Amino acid sequence: MKYVSTRTGSGPDAPAVGFLEAVLSGLAPDGGLYVPQTWPELTAEEIAAFAGQPYHRVAADILGRFTGGEIPYDALEEMCEEAYSTFTHAATCPVKQLTPGLFLVELFHGPSLAFKDVAMQLLGRLYDYALARHGRTMTVVCATSGDTGGAAVEAFRGRANARIVALFPEGRISEVQRRFMTTAGESNVACVSVDGTFDDCQAILKTMFGDDQFRNAVDLSGVNSINFARIAAQAVYYFTAAVALGAPHRSVAFAVPTGNFGDAFAGWVARRMGLPIAGILVATNSNDIVSRAFETGRYARGVVAATQSPAMDIQVASNFERLYYESVRRDGVETGRAFRAFAETGVIDLPPQALSAMRETFTGASVTEDDTARSMLSTLNETGELVDPHTAVALAAARRASLPDPTTPMAVLSTAHPAKFPEAVSAATGATPEIPAAARGLAARPERYDHLPADADAIMAYVRAFVTR
Repeated sequence: MKYVSTRTGSGPDAPAVGFLEAVLSGLAPDGGLYVPQTWPELTAEEIAAFAGQPYHRVAADILGRFTGGEIPYDALEEMCEEAYSTFTHAATCPVKQLTPGLFLVELFHGPSLAFKDVAMQLLGRLYDYALARHGRTMTVVCATSGDTGGAAVEAFRGRANARIVALFPEGRISEVQRRFMTTAGESNVACVSVDGTFDDCQAILKTMFGDDQFRNAVDLSGVNSINFARIAAQAVYYFTAAVALGAPHRSVAFAVPTGNFGDAFAGWVARRMGLPIAGILVATNSNDIVSRAFETGRYARGVVAATQSPAMDIQVASNFERLYYESVRRDGVETGRAFRAFAETGVIDLPPQALSAMRETFTGASVTEDDTARSMLSTLNETGELVDPHTAVALAAARRASLPDPTTPMAVLSTAHPAKFPEAVSAATGATPEIPAAARGLAARPERYDHLPADADAIMAYVRAFVTR
């Protein structure tokens, strides 16, 4: 199993690499994102065999199909078992029925109470495995719209072979999200509040990767969803949820709250691998670049608006590039041209054939702030479930969606615990979320972070100093 860049395939600027090199590199040298040279496929019998299996075994099976034999199965299964032993629910990602035909897939039972833990807990162990083999230490930098940073810090804090720097937009994440990062006291952790938006943080991260001298000097790696291991790990819960709801004997539809499009693209991966997914409804808040693209055929950057679902306050969805590459029949030259132009103009007009291919899987829906609040309140009143604002966005979209077959179950990915957004939840519902053990005491712990402008040079100088201190 080899990995190629979305921008040049396996051309001279980004030759094909193995799984572990793709994981440690994060971004390809030409600025593209890594994807497998060929997609593994599962039979209906193999999918059916997942029924009743522990989550970590399904994860080891799915991940093992992407490693190309670079990690012995026993070692991979042990990593998966360790990663998911950190979750507080026996099923890891349980499925809960809300109403007839409507289900929640709870992805927030990990250490930082968000779906990012599902991939990040495994990714930290993959790094340990790969780096220890070579006696190497890397610098992991992540840009976060709220949840990635906390999950990354939790996964990498105290690890011997990696340093972690988390960049987050000042004033645009919840206090609980911030404290999951900034209360870590380990010397291999640094947090930076950036005077800008998440898109600014993400752009700075891409600048770092594009500077070969800097990249080599700090041995840079990235764990945002640009890292393919994140996508592969997130595909697992599509399989476990769908099997719990009757797959492969019937299809299942999914509603996914999205910002950077990684979680939704993981669903595309599961479908490409053979999982019978009837469709994926991509739900956005007013930062609706992705839902607009599916509706209009134009992928156009707008101004980032601050909302009560801050992890989705994104106007440049990195993983859309992977979908574009697949939808133009893996034409790396075309993908590179389109996304280099997008960096300058902020617009891609999707080729009609590509848009048609995208619409085979995806539909989009944008949800207003008022509808998000109403969704939290109606969910509580009708089902007794308190949900966070991101899950509420997906529920609002799911409730107004029409499926070709009304008997198809709709599974909504519930991406964060409501206790991560207590102000928004309380304002909408009048109810205060119960604080899980993982978040208790955060408010009393001292925070440690620095504040810098949204300037790539300033932040690169900060990372260099962190590495050498």
